[in-house]
Amino acid sequence: MTVLVPTHPGAPLDPFAPLVDGVYRDAAVEVSAQAEPRGAAGPGVVRTTHFELRPGPGRIRLTHVLGAAEVDDDLAGLLADELFAPGWLRGSETFERVFTGVVRSVDEDPVTAWTAFYRNTMAKAAAPAPGPVPDGAHGTIAGYAPVWDHALPYAAGSASVLELGSCFGFFALRLAAEGLAVTASDVSPGTVELLASIAPALGLPLQALVADAAHVGVPDSSYDTVIALHLLEHLDPDHGDRVLAEALRVARRRVVVAVPLEDVADDTWGHVRTVSLADLDAWGAATGLPYDVHEHHGGWLVVDL
Repeated sequence: MTVLVPTHPGAPLDPFAPLVDGVYRDAAVEVSAQAEPRGAAGPGVVRTTHFELRPGPGRIRLTHVLGAAEVDDDLAGLLADELFAPGWLRGSETFERVFTGVVRSVDEDPVTAWTAFYRNTMAKAAAPAPGPVPDGAHGTIAGYAPVWDHALPYAAGSASVLELGSCFGFFALRLAAEGLAVTASDVSPGTVELLASIAPALGLPLQALVADAAHVGVPDSSYDTVIALHLLEHLDPDHGDRVLAEALRVARRRVVVAVPLEDVADDTWGHVRTVSLADLDAWGAATGLPYDVHEHHGGWLVVDL
Protein backbone atom coordinates (compact mmCIF):
# COMPACT_ATOMS: atom_id res chain seq x y z
CA MET A 1 0.00 0.00 0.00
CA THR A 2 1.23 3.51 -0.84
CA VAL A 3 -0.05 6.46 1.15
CA LEU A 4 -0.44 9.53 -1.00
CA VAL A 5 0.71 12.60 0.90
CA PRO A 6 -1.03 15.89 0.13
CA THR A 7 1.25 18.90 -0.18
CA HIS A 8 0.24 22.43 0.74
CA PRO A 9 3.33 24.59 0.28
CA GLY A 10 3.15 27.72 2.39
CA ALA A 11 0.06 26.71 4.34
CA PRO A 12 0.58 27.97 7.91
CA LEU A 13 1.32 25.54 10.72
CA ASP A 14 -0.22 26.73 13.98
CA PRO A 15 1.07 25.02 17.16
CA PHE A 16 -1.70 26.72 19.17
CA ALA A 17 -4.61 25.75 16.93
CA PRO A 18 -7.66 24.64 18.94
CA LEU A 19 -8.79 21.04 18.82
CA VAL A 20 -12.19 20.38 17.30
CA ASP A 21 -13.92 17.44 18.99
CA GLY A 22 -10.50 16.32 20.22
CA VAL A 23 -8.94 16.45 16.74
CA TYR A 24 -6.04 18.61 15.58
CA ARG A 25 -6.71 19.63 12.00
CA ASP A 26 -4.73 21.74 9.55
CA ALA A 27 -4.50 22.01 5.77
CA ALA A 28 -2.89 18.60 5.38
CA VAL A 29 -3.42 16.43 8.48
CA GLU A 30 -5.96 15.32 11.06
CA VAL A 31 -4.46 13.91 14.27
CA SER A 32 -6.15 12.62 17.41
CA ALA A 33 -5.31 10.54 20.47
CA GLN A 34 -7.11 7.29 21.14
CA ALA A 35 -7.14 4.99 24.13
CA GLU A 36 -5.94 1.42 23.88
CA PRO A 37 -6.91 -1.27 23.10
CA ARG A 38 -7.57 -0.71 19.42
CA GLY A 39 -9.91 -2.86 17.38
CA ALA A 40 -9.09 -4.76 14.25
CA ALA A 41 -7.53 -2.67 11.49
CA GLY A 42 -9.76 -2.15 8.51
CA PRO A 43 -8.77 -2.39 4.85
CA GLY A 44 -6.02 0.00 3.84
CA VAL A 45 -5.18 0.96 7.42
CA VAL A 46 -1.51 1.12 8.48
CA ARG A 47 -1.10 0.20 12.14
CA THR A 48 2.14 0.39 14.10
CA THR A 49 2.99 0.22 17.81
CA HIS A 50 2.03 3.84 18.41
CA PHE A 51 0.13 5.02 15.34
CA GLU A 52 -2.74 4.22 13.03
CA LEU A 53 -2.75 5.80 9.60
CA ARG A 54 -5.81 5.93 7.39
CA PRO A 55 -5.73 7.01 3.76
CA GLY A 56 -8.27 9.54 2.71
CA PRO A 57 -8.86 12.34 0.24
CA GLY A 58 -7.30 15.69 1.06
CA ARG A 59 -5.75 14.98 4.45
CA ILE A 60 -3.61 12.45 6.27
CA ARG A 61 -5.65 10.93 9.10
CA LEU A 62 -3.55 9.74 12.01
CA THR A 63 -4.41 8.48 15.49
CA HIS A 64 -1.93 7.66 18.24
CA VAL A 65 -1.81 6.11 21.70
CA LEU A 66 0.51 8.66 23.38
CA GLY A 67 -0.53 10.67 26.42
CA ALA A 68 0.77 13.92 27.90
CA ALA A 69 3.16 12.02 30.19
CA GLU A 70 4.69 10.18 27.22
CA VAL A 71 5.11 12.87 24.60
CA ASP A 72 8.60 14.34 24.23
CA ASP A 73 11.05 14.98 21.41
CA ASP A 74 11.65 11.25 20.97
CA LEU A 75 8.37 11.46 19.09
CA ALA A 76 10.60 12.38 16.14
CA GLY A 77 12.25 8.98 16.27
CA LEU A 78 8.92 7.17 16.65
CA LEU A 79 7.48 8.89 13.60
CA ALA A 80 10.64 8.29 11.59
CA ASP A 81 10.91 4.61 12.49
CA GLU A 82 7.24 3.66 12.25
CA LEU A 83 5.87 5.84 9.46
CA PHE A 84 8.57 7.59 7.43
CA ALA A 85 11.36 5.00 7.15
CA PRO A 86 8.90 2.34 5.84
CA GLY A 87 7.63 4.86 3.29
CA TRP A 88 4.07 5.29 4.55
CA LEU A 89 4.70 9.01 4.86
CA ARG A 90 7.41 11.20 3.39
CA GLY A 91 8.67 14.75 3.32
CA SER A 92 9.89 17.19 5.98
CA GLU A 93 6.75 19.35 5.79
CA THR A 94 4.53 16.33 6.39
CA PHE A 95 6.80 15.32 9.28
CA GLU A 96 6.46 18.74 10.93
CA ARG A 97 2.68 18.76 10.55
CA VAL A 98 2.19 15.27 11.95
CA PHE A 99 4.62 15.96 14.81
CA THR A 100 2.75 19.14 15.74
CA GLY A 101 -0.57 17.32 15.54
CA VAL A 102 0.51 14.55 17.89
CA VAL A 103 1.82 16.95 20.55
CA ARG A 104 -1.13 19.26 20.20
CA SER A 105 -3.68 16.44 20.50
CA VAL A 106 -2.58 15.24 23.96
CA ASP A 107 -4.48 18.04 25.73
CA GLU A 108 -7.27 20.46 24.87
CA ASP A 109 -5.18 23.39 26.13
CA PRO A 110 -2.24 24.13 23.79
CA VAL A 111 0.02 25.59 26.49
CA THR A 112 -0.55 22.53 28.69
CA ALA A 113 0.22 20.17 25.83
CA TRP A 114 3.41 21.94 24.76
CA THR A 115 4.60 22.53 28.33
CA ALA A 116 4.35 18.78 28.96
CA PHE A 117 6.33 18.16 25.76
CA TYR A 118 9.09 20.56 26.82
CA ARG A 119 9.26 19.36 30.42
CA ASN A 120 9.38 15.70 29.41
CA THR A 121 12.10 16.35 26.84
CA MET A 122 14.34 18.35 29.14
CA ALA A 123 13.91 15.88 32.00
CA LYS A 124 14.90 12.97 29.78
CA ALA A 125 17.89 14.87 28.40
CA ALA A 126 19.06 15.67 31.92
CA ALA A 127 18.93 12.01 32.95
CA PRO A 128 19.84 9.98 29.86
CA ALA A 129 19.65 6.21 29.87
CA PRO A 130 22.92 4.54 30.89
CA GLY A 131 25.20 3.02 28.30
CA PRO A 132 26.45 4.16 24.90
CA VAL A 133 24.23 6.09 22.53
CA PRO A 134 22.82 3.54 20.07
CA ASP A 135 23.54 3.65 16.35
CA GLY A 136 20.95 5.62 14.46
CA ALA A 137 20.10 7.76 17.48
CA HIS A 138 20.20 10.97 15.46
CA GLY A 139 16.92 12.82 15.94
CA THR A 140 16.39 11.33 19.39
CA ILE A 141 17.01 12.80 22.83
CA ALA A 142 19.76 10.25 23.45
CA GLY A 143 21.39 11.39 20.21
CA TYR A 144 21.47 15.12 20.84
CA ALA A 145 21.78 15.35 24.65
CA PRO A 146 25.54 14.68 24.32
CA VAL A 147 25.69 17.51 21.76
CA TRP A 148 24.14 19.90 24.27
CA ASP A 149 26.50 18.70 26.98
CA HIS A 150 29.50 19.25 24.72
CA ALA A 151 28.38 22.69 23.58
CA LEU A 152 27.58 24.05 27.03
CA PRO A 153 31.16 24.68 28.26
CA TYR A 154 31.90 26.76 25.15
CA ALA A 155 29.28 29.27 26.32
CA ALA A 156 30.43 29.32 29.96
CA GLY A 157 31.36 32.77 31.15
CA SER A 158 29.59 34.50 28.26
CA ALA A 159 27.72 37.68 29.06
CA SER A 160 25.33 36.89 26.20
CA VAL A 161 24.69 33.96 23.86
CA LEU A 162 22.85 33.77 20.54
CA GLU A 163 21.66 30.43 19.20
CA LEU A 164 21.02 30.37 15.46
CA GLY A 165 18.38 28.02 14.09
CA SER A 166 17.19 27.09 17.56
CA CYS A 167 14.05 25.22 16.40
CA PHE A 168 12.19 24.20 19.60
CA GLY A 169 14.88 25.95 21.64
CA PHE A 170 15.81 23.10 23.98
CA PHE A 171 19.49 24.07 24.05
CA ALA A 172 18.66 27.75 24.54
CA LEU A 173 16.50 26.76 27.51
CA ARG A 174 19.40 24.68 28.82
CA LEU A 175 21.61 27.78 28.62
CA ALA A 176 18.96 29.84 30.40
CA ALA A 177 18.79 27.21 33.14
CA GLU A 178 22.52 27.73 33.63
CA GLY A 179 21.87 31.44 34.29
CA LEU A 180 23.14 32.72 30.94
CA ALA A 181 21.51 35.58 29.05
CA VAL A 182 20.43 33.83 25.86
CA THR A 183 18.62 34.75 22.66
CA ALA A 184 17.11 31.95 20.58
CA SER A 185 16.54 32.72 16.91
CA ASP A 186 14.75 30.80 14.20
CA VAL A 187 13.32 31.56 10.78
CA SER A 188 9.94 30.04 11.68
CA PRO A 189 7.58 32.56 13.36
CA GLY A 190 5.43 29.74 14.75
CA THR A 191 8.39 28.03 16.38
CA VAL A 192 9.62 31.29 17.90
CA GLU A 193 6.13 32.10 19.18
CA LEU A 194 5.92 28.66 20.73
CA LEU A 195 9.25 29.02 22.53
CA ALA A 196 8.43 32.54 23.71
CA SER A 197 5.11 31.28 25.12
CA ILE A 198 6.44 28.16 26.84
CA ALA A 199 9.67 29.55 28.36
CA PRO A 200 7.79 31.57 31.02
CA ALA A 201 5.74 28.48 31.92
CA LEU A 202 9.05 26.72 32.54
CA GLY A 203 10.39 29.62 34.61
CA LEU A 204 13.29 30.16 32.20
CA PRO A 205 13.84 33.70 30.89
CA LEU A 206 15.14 34.11 27.35
CA GLN A 207 14.71 36.27 24.30
CA ALA A 208 13.14 34.75 21.17
CA LEU A 209 13.85 36.29 17.79
CA VAL A 210 12.43 35.58 14.33
CA ALA A 211 15.38 35.76 11.96
CA ASP A 212 17.07 34.01 9.06
CA ALA A 213 20.39 32.84 10.49
CA ALA A 214 22.11 34.50 7.53
CA HIS A 215 20.66 37.91 8.43
CA VAL A 216 19.99 38.32 12.14
CA GLY A 217 19.57 42.08 11.92
CA VAL A 218 21.56 43.10 14.99
CA PRO A 219 24.71 45.26 15.22
CA ASP A 220 28.21 43.82 14.87
CA SER A 221 29.63 42.08 17.94
CA SER A 222 26.25 41.94 19.70
CA TYR A 223 26.81 38.62 21.51
CA ASP A 224 29.77 37.09 23.28
CA THR A 225 29.10 33.63 21.84
CA VAL A 226 27.13 32.54 18.77
CA ILE A 227 26.15 28.88 18.49
CA ALA A 228 24.64 26.90 15.60
CA LEU A 229 23.90 23.28 16.47
CA HIS A 230 22.84 20.99 13.62
CA LEU A 231 21.74 23.84 11.38
CA LEU A 232 24.04 23.91 8.35
CA GLU A 233 22.92 20.51 7.04
CA HIS A 234 19.48 22.06 6.52
CA LEU A 235 20.83 24.81 4.25
CA ASP A 236 22.28 24.85 0.75
CA PRO A 237 26.03 25.66 0.58
CA ASP A 238 25.61 29.34 -0.33
CA HIS A 239 23.09 29.90 2.47
CA GLY A 240 25.34 28.05 4.90
CA ASP A 241 28.34 30.22 3.96
CA ARG A 242 26.27 33.33 4.65
CA VAL A 243 25.23 31.93 8.04
CA LEU A 244 28.85 31.40 9.02
CA ALA A 245 29.74 34.93 7.92
CA GLU A 246 26.82 36.32 9.94
CA ALA A 247 27.84 34.33 13.03
CA LEU A 248 31.35 35.79 12.81
CA ARG A 249 29.91 39.28 12.36
CA VAL A 250 27.66 39.28 15.43
CA ALA A 251 30.02 37.36 17.79
CA ARG A 252 32.46 39.13 20.09
CA ARG A 253 34.31 36.15 21.50
CA ARG A 254 33.45 32.77 19.96
CA VAL A 255 31.48 30.94 17.26
CA VAL A 256 30.51 27.29 17.80
CA VAL A 257 29.15 25.10 14.99
CA ALA A 258 28.07 21.46 15.21
CA VAL A 259 26.83 19.20 12.41
CA PRO A 260 25.91 15.53 12.08
CA LEU A 261 28.42 13.50 10.10
CA GLU A 262 26.29 11.66 7.53
CA ASP A 263 27.16 9.70 4.43
CA VAL A 264 23.84 10.69 2.87
CA ALA A 265 21.68 13.67 3.80
CA ASP A 266 18.63 12.42 5.69
CA ASP A 267 15.62 14.21 4.22
CA THR A 268 13.35 12.91 6.99
CA TRP A 269 14.96 15.55 9.20
CA GLY A 270 15.01 18.15 6.43
CA HIS A 271 18.70 17.71 5.63
CA VAL A 272 19.67 18.89 2.16
CA ARG A 273 23.42 18.19 2.23
CA THR A 274 26.19 16.50 4.16
CA VAL A 275 28.96 18.39 5.97
CA SER A 276 32.31 16.72 6.64
CA LEU A 277 35.17 17.42 9.01
CA ALA A 278 37.12 18.60 5.95
CA ASP A 279 34.37 21.12 5.21
CA LEU A 280 34.53 22.41 8.79
CA ASP A 281 38.31 22.67 8.58
CA ALA A 282 38.10 24.65 5.33
CA TRP A 283 35.61 27.06 6.89
CA GLY A 284 37.81 27.51 9.94
CA ALA A 285 40.93 28.15 7.86
CA ALA A 286 39.08 30.70 5.71
CA THR A 287 38.35 32.87 8.77
CA GLY A 288 42.05 33.54 9.38
CA LEU A 289 41.27 33.20 13.10
CA PRO A 290 42.27 30.57 15.68
CA TYR A 291 39.94 27.58 15.32
CA ASP A 292 39.50 23.95 16.27
CA VAL A 293 37.80 21.11 14.41
CA HIS A 294 37.01 17.86 16.17
CA GLU A 295 34.52 15.02 16.34
CA HIS A 296 32.13 14.31 19.22
CA HIS A 297 28.71 12.91 18.36
CA GLY A 298 29.17 14.70 15.05
CA GLY A 299 31.58 17.32 13.77
CA TRP A 300 32.51 20.57 15.51
CA LEU A 301 34.04 23.88 14.49
CA VAL A 302 34.99 26.37 17.21
CA VAL A 303 36.36 29.75 16.15
CA ASP A 304 37.83 32.15 18.70
CA LEU A 305 37.77 35.84 17.81
